[in-house]
Amino acid sequence: MKKRQLGQGMTEYIIIVALIAVSAIGVYSFFGKTIRNQVSALASEVSGQDSKTNIDAAKKSADDSETNANKDYNLGNFNDGAAQGEGGSGGS
Repeated sequence: MKKRQLGQGMTEYIIIVALIAVSAIGVYSFFGKTIRNQVSALASEVSGQDSKTNIDAAKKSADDSETNANKDYNLGNFNDGAAQGEGGSGGS
């Protein structure tokens, strides 16, 4: 009986980790460009270089994503917002 409970605990742990991973992927895809610019700026600052251009790019990406998020989208025009989001805030 004890082995069965240990297996159940492991299964619950795996489900929680999977949910966290899916959430992290979703957040990264939504804020991808902003996050990449901020991490790049942080890496530049740690290495002793000026990262003003990276910080400015992160601010512009955040502004673009805010503008896109403030627009009203429905099922008829949702793809328009997703296409703008790829160029402004996330995507590859």
